[in-house]
Amino acid sequence: MNASHPLPVNYENFREAIRDFLSEELTPQLTRAGELTTSVFSDFEAGRHWQRILHAKGWGAPEWPLEYGGTGWDIQQCYIFLEECRLANAPNPVMMGIQMLGPMLMHFGTEAQKVDFLPGIISGEDVWCQGYSEPGSGSDLASLKTTADREGEEYVVNGTKIWTSMAHYSNWIFCLVRTDKTVKPQAGISFLLMDMATPGITVTPFSSLDGEIEQCQVFFEDVRVPAANLLGEENQGWTVAKYLLEFERGGQHFTIDLKKQLRKLKDRVSSVSNAASDDPTFSFRVAETEIDVLALEQTELRIKGSLSSGENPGALSSLVKVSGTELGQRCAELLVEAAGQRAMPWQSDVLSPTYAGPTAAPAECVTTMAEYINSRATTIYGGTAEIQRGIIAKHVLGL
Repeated sequence: MNASHPLPVNYENFREAIRDFLSEELTPQLTRAGELTTSVFSDFEAGRHWQRILHAKGWGAPEWPLEYGGTGWDIQQCYIFLEECRLANAPNPVMMGIQMLGPMLMHFGTEAQKVDFLPGIISGEDVWCQGYSEPGSGSDLASLKTTADREGEEYVVNGTKIWTSMAHYSNWIFCLVRTDKTVKPQAGISFLLMDMATPGITVTPFSSLDGEIEQCQVFFEDVRVPAANLLGEENQGWTVAKYLLEFERGGQHFTIDLKKQLRKLKDRVSSVSNAASDDPTFSFRVAETEIDVLALEQTELRIKGSLSSGENPGALSSLVKVSGTELGQRCAELLVEAAGQRAMPWQSDVLSPTYAGPTAAPAECVTTMAEYINSRATTIYGGTAEIQRGIIAKHVLGL
C-alpha cells in the first residue's frame, strides 16, 4: 500500500502499547503526583520529569506536526494516548508552551523563531507562562495597559500582568503589550516573547484559596526585549491572541478529565453507603451528567478534526469551554456531596507528592475539596463563561 493510502490503525493494539509504556515508565512518585493533581497543574518537578520521558520516547507533543517533532498520530490515537495517561494518573506537564505557544509559532513565527523556540518547548527545557491578564484587564483584555516602546532594535516594556500561571517556574513568557496608544484598543497590541531572566522582570507568587501557589503577578520595569522576539506583525497582536485563545479553549480535553471524575464518583458512591448514594435524585444527576459528557465528547472530537486539518475552530471552541468547565464544576459538586463530611478536613501539605505523614481525611478524599475550589476558577480563566456565551450568540447563533 503506497504512502497516500497508509495502513489502517489497530486502535486496540495502539491502546495496549500505550498502557505497556505507562506501566513501564510511571514510577510510584510520578503516579502519586498525578493522583494528587487538583487543577490543570501537577507538581512542577514531576510534570517536567514526565515531559522529558515523553520527549525521549518521541511523544513530547502528540498533536504537533511531524516536521516539528510531533507523532503523526491521528485524532483517535491522540485521544487514546491522553485518556490512558489520565487513567494511569500520569502527572500533567506544564502545557503553556506545547498547547498554546507552539501552534502560534508554527502559524505566525519566522523560521528563526521556530528554530530557536520549538525544540526547547517540546523537550521541557523551556517553561513558558502566559502574560495576558492585568489588574482591571481580565475579560476586557483589549484594555491592557502594559506598554512596549520601540527603541531601535529593542522594545522597552513597562507594566504588570496578573494571574500568570506558573510564572515562578518559567524561564520565558509570551506577552501581550501595547505598542500604539493612538488607535482603537485592539489595533495597538503586539505579541512579544520575553526571557524571564531579563533585568527589570519581577515575579511575585500568591496563594490560591486551596493554599497552593500556582498564580503570580509579574512586573516589568524598563525591560529591554529584542525586536526579533515580536511574534507576527507589530500592532497585530490581537489577531495572534484570538488565534491562541481558540487553541486554548478548543485544544483542551475536558471530557477525558470529566470521564475520570465520573469514574471516581461512581467508585465512591458504590464503596460507601451514605445519603448521596441512597438518593435516587443523586443517581439521576450523575446519569444526566454522564450523558452531557458524552455529548460534549463528540463536539470536542469535531474540533480536533478541524485543528488537525489546519482549520480554525472559531466559536465552537467557546462552546466547548463553557460546557466543559461547567460540567467540571458539576462533577466537583457531586464528588463533595458523595464524600460528605469526609471531604471537610483540610491539610494542604498532604497534596505534596513527597508527604508521608497521616491524613485527617480518608485517602480517597484528600483532594476532593481542593478540586472543588479549583473548579470555581475554570469558568473565569481563559475568558469568562459570560464572554464565551456572547461569542456563541454572535458567531454561532447570529444574534
